[in-house]
Amino acid sequence: MKVPVIGESVNEVTLSQWLKGNGDYVKLDEPICEFESDKATLEFPAEAAGKLIYVAAEDDDLEIGALVAKIDTSVAAPDDSAPAATPAPEQEKKTPPQEEKKEVVTETAAPVAASASYASGHPSPAADKILKENGVAANQVSGSGVDGRITKEDAQKAIANKSNAPAPTTKTETPAPISSTPTANFSRETSRKKMSRMRRTIASRLVSAKNNTAMLTTFNEVDLTEVMKLRKKYQERFVEKYGIKLGFMSLFSKACAKVLMEMPDVNAQIDTETNEIIYHDFADISIAISTPTGLVVPPVKNVESLKFHEIESAIKGLAKKARDGSLTLDEMKGGTFAITNGGIFGSMMSTPILNEPQSAILGMHTIQQRPMAIDGEVKIRPMMYLALSYDHRVIDGSTSVTFLVKVKKLLEDPVTLLMDL
Repeated sequence: MKVPVIGESVNEVTLSQWLKGNGDYVKLDEPICEFESDKATLEFPAEAAGKLIYVAAEDDDLEIGALVAKIDTSVAAPDDSAPAATPAPEQEKKTPPQEEKKEVVTETAAPVAASASYASGHPSPAADKILKENGVAANQVSGSGVDGRITKEDAQKAIANKSNAPAPTTKTETPAPISSTPTANFSRETSRKKMSRMRRTIASRLVSAKNNTAMLTTFNEVDLTEVMKLRKKYQERFVEKYGIKLGFMSLFSKACAKVLMEMPDVNAQIDTETNEIIYHDFADISIAISTPTGLVVPPVKNVESLKFHEIESAIKGLAKKARDGSLTLDEMKGGTFAITNGGIFGSMMSTPILNEPQSAILGMHTIQQRPMAIDGEVKIRPMMYLALSYDHRVIDGSTSVTFLVKVKKLLEDPVTLLMDL
């Protein structure tokens, strides 16, 4: 079993997790491990049925074509349907009660010994990690998996039972002497964990964006009063017709796409090999999605031509796949502009970093009720700070400011956006 070709730009993967134990019997096409590339996590299925033999270990970096495991196809599948031995009727009649008791014990012990295997009492990789982190020995946990294997759930239950166990009581009434040394609460321990391949790739791309672009950020703020009125007035009818809610992301994406078509410089990128600027007559907007393994930015294609419910559905589908780890490499490619929403985490202001080779990214932030001077009066309005980071090699300062002002005006009067004015 060797690392298969995953994509044109993928030369190396990390074996992130074994899904089957060393020595387990595996079936054809049954997933045996997970690979993590710089773009996605992929399951690796068995190419034959037989006994699995580890060659690589978890967290190993493997090149395409490297040996991962071997499968001994001469090993037959375990027969789980064999009936347990029972005493013969004639023997039961002739055996005295004392001897019958011994015979029953002997015959019931035989199947247990016969079914013992590598998996019996052995934790899965995920369970082993949990037990080691919490200082629980595997022989203290009973396995509920196949052939007595300790599963992740078994390990979690053992940890929970350990936490809920009553503290041991002491019979002595002598108070402990007060110590001047720090208690166990003041820990000085450290731990190390290897960076995942996705985290290493993210780090490399961020450093590259900072070092290889002339990145600047311009700010503005937008009054979302009319957007919120629009959503409140039509939300119920929108959901009834399309089966999905009208969110802020589709409105912001549509506003950006409209302005990108008017200002092609913001939608362009540099080809560093030819020193040419590439312009796009479409707006593929990458949406930043937070996942347990890191940030991904899959694009929603041709936003300028999509309707609001189509944009919402596309974003929802990509977000689900990103968090499930099922995004394909094709779904990760491309993008001419990016949007990131730090507001969902409570961010009030930030300077988003470019997603190369794109030349601009819009940062959304949390909505706050703030007093604003409007027509000589102070009114409380739902306000959001906007940040546009851009590559000054492609986009001039005046262009970036104009872009942000145009987006602001469309959002403050969303009817013009809906009517394409």
